[in-house]
Amino acid sequence: MHRTSVIRRSVLAAAAVALAATGCTAQAVGAAGDSAADGPSSASPSSPAATASPSSGASAAGGAGPTGSAPAPAASGEVLMAEGTETEQVRELQARLRQLGHFHRSPTAFYGSMTAKAVSAFQEKQGLTATGEVDGATWESLTAASRTPTAGELRPPTTNELDKPDARCMTGRVLCISKESRTLAWMIDGKVVSAMDVRFGSENTPTREGTFKVDRKEREWKSTLYHTSMPYSMFFSGGQAVHYSADFKARGYNGGSHGCVNVRDMDRLSSVFGQVKVGDKVVVHW
Repeated sequence: MHRTSVIRRSVLAAAAVALAATGCTAQAVGAAGDSAADGPSSASPSSPAATASPSSGASAAGGAGPTGSAPAPAASGEVLMAEGTETEQVRELQARLRQLGHFHRSPTAFYGSMTAKAVSAFQEKQGLTATGEVDGATWESLTAASRTPTAGELRPPTTNELDKPDARCMTGRVLCISKESRTLAWMIDGKVVSAMDVRFGSENTPTREGTFKVDRKEREWKSTLYHTSMPYSMFFSGGQAVHYSADFKARGYNGGSHGCVNVRDMDRLSSVFGQVKVGDKVVVHW
């Protein structure tokens, strides 16, 4: 048994090294994939509430409409969703809050601090205790005050709004990348110079979080592992890079990368690529 575990760990370690050395590219969303891509998406912590069944379909924008809401019966005070939860029910929650003017960005399916603030605002307006968590009473009140989101509302094709920059992004030259709002902001001395939508790796190949620096730039690059084009690559963590993705442009958040930060606006990325220097900071955060 010990010998088998050692062999298995060695194989996994070798696979991780191979990925880091050769770059990454797009992959379709599978059972464990990341379509949230606030896509996709990325591995994120999940609370026990993450097991709650989604109450709407996960169809892409322009696809078949979502099914009607039918959440499992829950006690009024039972917490269904809270910070750290990542489910399709969270996506519906965000879409419904957006209908009511409490959530001002594209649904991501990840329950972060912005979602908690939106929930608190809704609870205050409804005369509920503003906990920032969704219990049975809050969900019942929200579904009564809103309608079932359309496929386009669940996964809108529009540009995502920036959230408040991470504190690490406020000084110097920084590619500030938020997994929660699914955005990249090119910032200099605390000011946003340019911003764009991004998507991330799947649960199995997550985009690493933390503070990095641009190690190298490649205007034209082809993944040696997946043999796909990665234009305007700015590598920041081994084989992970910010780069243009034709797949992201074509399929949006119905796909994910193998760990890279995908951009779908080539013109905007091309401009930023020309400004970023090797050694500039990269911050990837929730």
